[in-house]
Amino acid sequence: MREALDDEYKARAKYRMVIKAFGPVRPFANIVEAEDRHVKALLALFARFGVEPPPDTWPERVAASTSLLEACRVAVQSEIENEAMYERLLGQINDPAASTVMRRLQRASQERHLPAFKRCLERETGRGGDPGRPRDARPLHARERRRGR
Repeated sequence: MREALDDEYKARAKYRMVIKAFGPVRPFANIVEAEDRHVKALLALFARFGVEPPPDTWPERVAASTSLLEACRVAVQSEIENEAMYERLLGQINDPAASTVMRRLQRASQERHLPAFKRCLERETGRGGDPGRPRDARPLHARERRRGR
């Protein structure tokens, strides 16, 4: 459980750093909220078992990406590694509740996060101009104002 929580802490910190550097861009703005829910789900398991969770030390340890393209690449790799980590950990877990939580988190990574970050990567590499700041990298509120919302 410690490894899973640490990995979720790390993902949340990375995605927060992207938002800090580039604004609330998709999919980071959406997925950082999901990572927070993943952390809370794992913290609930720690509480259930009466185990002290490790502290989140990732905010001080994460470096900013130099471009949105790099951030998308790092996120794709992180989600691939996250799915593999859960696969390995699931083979070591005997508790049904812990197994259910970890399978749910693995599915979210594999079925939602990874495809979203792959689309991000495709968008960043498939667009002309500055690959670090495509039109869609504008903050969500700026796009909505342009559309008249």
